[in-house]
Amino acid sequence: MIEGTLDIAPIAAPARAGALKRLMRHRLAVAALIVLAILVIGSAGAPWLAPFDPEELDIANRYAAPFTAGHILGTDDLGRDVLTRLMYAGQISLSVGIAAMLVTVVIGFSIGAFAAYYSGWIGTLLMRLTDIMLCFPSVFLLLFVAAFVTPSLTSMSLMIGLTCWMEIARIVYSQILVLKSADFIAAAQMVGAPSWRIILRQILPNTLSPVLVAATLNTANAILLESYISFLGYGIQPPAASWGNMLTNAQSDFQVDPWLAVFPGIAITLAVSSFNFLGDGLRDALDPKIRDR
Repeated sequence: MIEGTLDIAPIAAPARAGALKRLMRHRLAVAALIVLAILVIGSAGAPWLAPFDPEELDIANRYAAPFTAGHILGTDDLGRDVLTRLMYAGQISLSVGIAAMLVTVVIGFSIGAFAAYYSGWIGTLLMRLTDIMLCFPSVFLLLFVAAFVTPSLTSMSLMIGLTCWMEIARIVYSQILVLKSADFIAAAQMVGAPSWRIILRQILPNTLSPVLVAATLNTANAILLESYISFLGYGIQPPAASWGNMLTNAQSDFQVDPWLAVFPGIAITLAVSSFNFLGDGLRDALDPKIRDR
């Protein structure tokens, strides 16, 4: 019974309501939410909303300009509808971004939490591993791993997630170092609460705000990395479409048909910018220093 009274809610109801109001006052974050909603609905609803089949060839209308022959955004070198392929490509690019973010959160939180909570040689070893990983640019690690792995949605998500967790690990590590000296942690230890319960029920809720902000920004980074790797030819392979490999296919025709590269580029820019603006809005809304303003 005593142990049960030590559990704390992640964010109290008034604090949640206040955070939501602050988020709604952040104009860029609200605009980002609207753009992301459009991108998600358009991608998830592609089988029902797309005007054409993504693999339907129309050789007679190759390189059709936007708003001609019934194609709102034109057609590519095989006569496939660009708008349709953008919508289906969004399924892969957004899925990779979200899945990779989940991997980074799980790995980053686990390493950061165990390193800070147990300290000693375990903490030193885990944080030195984090420092070593930070020494290598994520893009180079991804290119190296991608050369030996068959590209797919799952493998791309895991590769990005396994090379981008370090920031979250350091955030969680610094937060828990402060929380370890809190009275409620000492009380939970005194009544014999197991370590896993303290981490999940006491520490996790108190690190949720910075982790949530970092996770949002990591989603943007994951979408950008997937696009970059696919653009270089190591990511999602045709005929499956992603925003990155649509750019790859369009680069040779950019001088003549620039829209083939412009529209995927706009989609990537909108998605990455929206997640970044949403992260900024969440940071401002969840910052305890401004909760009472």
